[in-house]
Amino acid sequence: MRLDKFLKVSRLIKRRSVAKEVADQGRIDINDKQAKSSSKVAVGDTVTIHYGNRTVVTRVEKLQDSTKKEDAAEMYSILDTIYKESDQAELF
Repeated sequence: MRLDKFLKVSRLIKRRSVAKEVADQGRIDINDKQAKSSSKVAVGDTVTIHYGNRTVVTRVEKLQDSTKKEDAAEMYSILDTIYKESDQAELF
């Protein structure tokens, strides 16, 4: 399954177009390698997503072409969430 579709179906990212944009900006890694939106995702892969001040590390548990909102979280497990201190915090 393509990375952008997995992110959308699993609801890790809300829209496929946003998932494509984020991946093409180099903010997503699959198994510690930078991924493009067209990269293939397989069960057992580690997907790291770099949001603004947060990095989420997940493992792909299941691949589905579509899913209900309630079942989307079954497609992955969160291994780690890392928060980056913002530069603004140092001002106070």
